[in-house]
Amino acid sequence: MSDTPNANQSKADNRPAMIEAIGLSKFYGIFTATKDVSFKVHEGELVAFLGPNGAGKSTTMKMLTGYLAPSEGMAKIAGHDMAKDRLDASARLGYLPENGPLYPDMTPHSLLNFFADARGMDSARKQERIDAVIDMTRLSSVVYKPISKLSKGYRQRVGMAQALLHEPDVLIMDEPTAGLDPNQIRDVRDVLRQLSETKTILLSTHILQEVEAMASRVVMINEGRLVYDGSVSELGQNSDELQQAFHRLTKTEAVPA
Repeated sequence: MSDTPNANQSKADNRPAMIEAIGLSKFYGIFTATKDVSFKVHEGELVAFLGPNGAGKSTTMKMLTGYLAPSEGMAKIAGHDMAKDRLDASARLGYLPENGPLYPDMTPHSLLNFFADARGMDSARKQERIDAVIDMTRLSSVVYKPISKLSKGYRQRVGMAQALLHEPDVLIMDEPTAGLDPNQIRDVRDVLRQLSETKTILLSTHILQEVEAMASRVVMINEGRLVYDGSVSELGQNSDELQQAFHRLTKTEAVPA
């Protein structure tokens, strides 16, 4: 197995690219957060986005979703350039940032109602979509409870429901199971598996068991640079082998000069 970036690229895929990072770089003065990161996620893929803390995962995701302008390069969602066609791109995208902000005084229902109005949904579609995402994310038991009173697991589900409200084709999720207990993690994984049947998903995680359980492909960065893009099976056949591969690829000396 080669460690050269893109050496383990998946076989050519005739499906359209729904997420494209094209030479994405972000500089803060002399500090380089990311440098020339390029990869594609094709329609129907669930791709795990890996890297140690500070590797540039969240920065890359923010550039892909239009929350952060790249210093160099281009981000595309469903073929739309995020810099030039953000409204059309955003209509196809659902984004769940790590510890995404919610309005704590609202209930899940009032929050979803607010975002549906903000997106200009008519009354019939609004109610249909609110009911659908509440059911999908299993929020019915807390839908009228203040968000400030919810557990972190339920707050993650509220964030996920908001990201799904407008029926996006593409989901970008940054550490959706961070800080959750094992039961909550299992619930979120079940939702993600269900979503992966109809959505294109880029999922950032530190939990290698999630990669093994859900993803078919891995994109890995270290110190802001791409170090692996290929199948999960080529990285390892079990959690121990995945851990060893992660350690080897994210050591300082594994990054090209």
